[in-house]
Amino acid sequence: MKNRLLTAVLGAGMLLSGAPAFAHHSFASEFDINQPVTLDGTLTKLDWVNPHGFIYIDVKGPDGKVVNWAVETGSPNALLRRGVRKSDFIIGSHIIVHGYKAKSGLPVANGRTVKLSDGRDLFAGSSGTGAPHDKADPSEQY
Repeated sequence: MKNRLLTAVLGAGMLLSGAPAFAHHSFASEFDINQPVTLDGTLTKLDWVNPHGFIYIDVKGPDGKVVNWAVETGSPNALLRRGVRKSDFIIGSHIIVHGYKAKSGLPVANGRTVKLSDGRDLFAGSSGTGAPHDKADPSEQY
């Protein structure tokens, strides 16, 4: 009886420990390198979470309609190593994001650079994992 319980607990633990690995993805699986996008708008929310952070930005379209975009960034650890801090993102401030649209057609993008309202340009994208070599990442060798 104890062996069955121990086997069940260990088996469940192994299955659950593998779950985060399934959530990670490469750039090319979700984003289209042939669809660059510039989002100019107001920062509405910041999720400083793993494995990728998210910036939410209200962008007014040509028709005047406001669309809230979810912009994926690098992980908080990667951003911190580049000198990017959570406190750099002030809700309600004007930002400009350069990145790539999602293949799904939803208002989702992979952000490469963010220009803050104080004029600073930050690299906020993911490196490696199929991300484009667009010279946005200062640490990449070209």
